[in-house]
Amino acid sequence: MIRTADEASAYGIRAAWFSLAGMGATALLQIVIVVLSGSIALLADTVHNLGHLATTIPLIIAFRLGRRPATRRYSYGYKRAEDLVGLFIGLIIAVSAALIIWESIRGLIEPRPLSHLGWVLAAALVGAAGNEAVAIYRIRAGKRIGSAALVAEGQHARTDALTSLAVVAGVIGAWFGLPQLDAIIGLLIAAVIIAVLVNSMRTVVHRLMDGTETDTIDTIEHTAAAINGVRAVDGVRARWLGHRLECELTLTLDPDTNLAAADTVAHAVRDRLHHELPYLNRTVIQFAA
Repeated sequence: MIRTADEASAYGIRAAWFSLAGMGATALLQIVIVVLSGSIALLADTVHNLGHLATTIPLIIAFRLGRRPATRRYSYGYKRAEDLVGLFIGLIIAVSAALIIWESIRGLIEPRPLSHLGWVLAAALVGAAGNEAVAIYRIRAGKRIGSAALVAEGQHARTDALTSLAVVAGVIGAWFGLPQLDAIIGLLIAAVIIAVLVNSMRTVVHRLMDGTETDTIDTIEHTAAAINGVRAVDGVRARWLGHRLECELTLTLDPDTNLAAADTVAHAVRDRLHHELPYLNRTVIQFAA
């Protein structure tokens, strides 16, 4: 079980590098086939994969920045860099969708004959398999360390796997004398990318606005209230900084609780919360007057 922020960041960096290598190999193969075949659908899929490469590197940098200690200027540290990278990821996705739409419209107006259809089909299947492998690894890694950015990138890679399979339809259309189908598939891929963009940005903005899941607040309240000596739990707040969670809460204790006993209760609450919420990095506890 990963507990500390450094362990989580190191694990996230390894996951990012692994997926970068896998997607890089897939994209390189697809570029060669695009040049040979002229397939717009495969070009769309390849551009999307290259976009992933462009967004993975800043994510690695953000993970490294998040490991730096806090300073007087940045008293909460640099963990928020991971969330800011999410905005950059959204920009790259938007640009790739716009390029795909442009090329697809050109393909509809001026259909281009496709060649090396067998290679296009093989590249699409390889792309689907490679992207799905990367998706599984990223999503598992993201969930393990609590990184919404890494999970979103994994979901993005899974969409790439589906769009790679969509290229197969373009090849089939070409075999049956329907070259426009390739451009239509490109537009469908762009639509899927835009849907992923909207979903990803919703999560990114949610975290940038210090939003968290409602069940997280419920867990904090119920866990703290179950500790002996706690009469009430109020003022519960929580927020994500990168892939680590922070929370604040106010405890009302029994009237006859002395200072030493209050400190014991606070330690018990903190330990129990860190057990229930593995991503929890810091807990601030106050006592009601």
